[in-house]
Amino acid sequence: MSDDQAAAPEQHSEAPTEEDIFEALEEVIDPELGLDFVSLGLVYGVEIEKEDVYVTFTLTTPACPIGPQVSEQMKEFVGDLPGVSAVHPKMVFDPAWSPEMMTDDAKFALGF
Repeated sequence: MSDDQAAAPEQHSEAPTEEDIFEALEEVIDPELGLDFVSLGLVYGVEIEKEDVYVTFTLTTPACPIGPQVSEQMKEFVGDLPGVSAVHPKMVFDPAWSPEMMTDDAKFALGF
């Protein structure tokens, strides 16, 4: 770390960007499909309010039992970012997820 980075004030220089949040969310893997939640199109949105991050996400199906596990992983990975004091995952099912929401790479990996 350079001296400039060490001396930088924590307020704004440490604030995560939406891109930082999405990169952290790429660490959250769907255990059944083996792909990350961002590529699968399961992350609907991210809002940053000061040091709090709000993540709106869904699951491939409402019957999927991994919701609590996913929320904990989101809190862990996003919470490790500098400038984040709290992560608030919110699971929604509207709009319903569909395979069209996946990235082209995810579609290819899953044979769509």
